[in-house]
Amino acid sequence: MLPSIIGALACFVASVLGNEETSTGQAAYTEDRCVGINAISPYCPTREAAYSRDFFYIGGRYQLNAALKQNILVDQMYVEKLTPLGGATKPYPIVLFTAGVPSGAAWLNTPDNRGGWASYFIKKRYQVYIVDQTGMGRGSQNKLDAWPLKLSTTDIITRNAYTAPEIIDPYPQSQNHTQWPGNGTKGDPIFDAFMASFLPITTNLTIQELTMRTDGCALLNLIGPSFTISHSIGSTYPILISDECPQLVMGSVNLEPGNTPFQSYVGNSTVPAVGRSSARPYGLTTTPLTYVPAISNSTELGAITVGNDTAALRSCMLQSSPAHQLPNIAKVPYALVTGSASPHITYDHCMVDFLTQAGVSPDWIKLGDLGIEGNGHFLFLEKNNLEIAAVVHRWIKNQTIASFDGGKKTGWSRTATT
Repeated sequence: MLPSIIGALACFVASVLGNEETSTGQAAYTEDRCVGINAISPYCPTREAAYSRDFFYIGGRYQLNAALKQNILVDQMYVEKLTPLGGATKPYPIVLFTAGVPSGAAWLNTPDNRGGWASYFIKKRYQVYIVDQTGMGRGSQNKLDAWPLKLSTTDIITRNAYTAPEIIDPYPQSQNHTQWPGNGTKGDPIFDAFMASFLPITTNLTIQELTMRTDGCALLNLIGPSFTISHSIGSTYPILISDECPQLVMGSVNLEPGNTPFQSYVGNSTVPAVGRSSARPYGLTTTPLTYVPAISNSTELGAITVGNDTAALRSCMLQSSPAHQLPNIAKVPYALVTGSASPHITYDHCMVDFLTQAGVSPDWIKLGDLGIEGNGHFLFLEKNNLEIAAVVHRWIKNQTIASFDGGKKTGWSRTATT
């Protein structure tokens, strides 16, 4: 509260002084100038909720560095703990996962300095944890040969797929994209701030998934049953955690999950905005999941192409019938959130169909059906981000536990999400 009061007073002083320099020699900032990097000025108010902050690492193991003949610690996961002033009052924490590009810092505030989802849930009195997954950001690893890195994006890829797909019109729904702040192109201060947040990503998805499975469950064992909220390829990790320790996941909210079954529809430098390439041999993951009947090889899932492939509605890859089930993942309530103008509106039905086929009962929240229009892939950073956060919060509140038996969920009372 105090920083907000100070910020408000500073803005009042700035409004009186206009563009004159203050007694400190710094230019006074008016509200409209507190955008992007300019928001770091002490004359700009904070949009974040008041909280206390702690951080820690979880998991990891010592491994001998052969060259030095000394040990290094590897496979650890970074966790940031945000506690509302006065303490949390909600019974279950919220754990936030990004795709790693940008890091977990993306949950704090938006590229144009509006309040982020961390602040939204802190104001609702939740204990909030932000994760940087293994191998990325503050979870970077010293075992360089096991954790190689690659370029995550370019200005063109970001513009075409995330911030301004309407410019190149790669799918019909792109023309409805209106919610990105700014014009979504290089040189715009909001776009430039967004680009500055992108980090290199690891190419070793196998070791990343294995460590996120173990470290993720170690975190939930430490903090107790929690809700997870994830975005894009970051939605892989709640799947792994739900498979490993479903009794600790109260519910899984997935914003435009990037772990589409068997395929990646993400574009690249030569295929703008939308593409198609093989990925995730185990359907939702690169590494094995607990299928029933059990499988010894991913080929036993018998992936087949289903449906016609058009720009507006992509074909899917599903299991052959009879489909193997995912009983552990099915124990966890799963929500999928899709923006009406995102590339995901053309293929998120594939995720819904795959999960349903595997015995999971997903709730597909299409924002357009709720009258929330114009959102692209990074919807949690767009102009109406807090309106979408409220939709997610409503779903979380509707997941109520029926009973516990030895610390395990024995039943759920689930209500409508609208």
